Amino acid sequence: MDLPHAALLLAAGLAAGTVNAVAGGGSLITFPAMIAVGLPPVPANVSNSVAVFPGYVASVAGSWMDLPSRRVLARLVPTTVLGTIAGALLLLGTPARAFEVVVPFLVLGATAVLAFQDPLRRLVGHPRDLPPRRRTVTVQTMVALGSVYGGYFGAALGVMLVAGLALVLDATLARVSAIKNLLSAVVGLTTLVVFALFGPVNWAAVGVVAPATLLGGYVGARVVRRLPPVVLKTLIVVFGTVIGLHLLWRALV
Repeated sequence: MDLPHAALLLAAGLAAGTVNAVAGGGSLITFPAMIAVGLPPVPANVSNSVAVFPGYVASVAGSWMDLPSRRVLARLVPTTVLGTIAGALLLLGTPARAFEVVVPFLVLGATAVLAFQDPLRRLVGHPRDLPPRRRTVTVQTMVALGSVYGGYFGAALGVMLVAGLALVLDATLARVSAIKNLLSAVVGLTTLVVFALFGPVNWAAVGVVAPATLLGGYVGARVVRRLPPVVLKTLIVVFGTVIGLHLLWRALV
């Protein structure tokens, strides 16, 4: 890997780590960067999933004070691991074209859910008004769907998790974002193990991108804690819309 390629991956990793902590979707920076330095699509996707993991860990460190109790998190982690394994195996075992067409609509749908969160809550009921069993099942379903998506592709995982969790959790957006960071880290660790064992990882690219995402993830998480909820929500909606339209354009071209 020559110096210009390394510089491109370093800059992409720093930007992606910051974006992942604030809104999600940083993989749409690092994935094209890996394609640009000459990696084929599947190795680029696999290597990208491994490389962004340190940024997720840094985001957790930066938002640790906003996390709920360990008991709440302990119920979500197993679902996240199983969903991620299913998504990662789906990536390694099936053609990507069909899912590439579906992904933009998933991202745009998740963004719309977050944008129209209040009207949807009035329609389906506020989380605090739901029976405990139904609330638990709904949260677990949201986490499972997001994890399968994260194991398969990962780009805009943060947008999808925030949108789904904000709809079904009675919590501030800062807390939802902190939960998103932790679950994203679990997704990242799981994909790292699966792809390291079975995927075509380019470790040179990972070695450049991963440290940069670590720094960017911590900085981004600290920024989130200082943003007013309406600003944070607007940033996520705008970024999610841009990501979805970009993916749709790429799938149709």
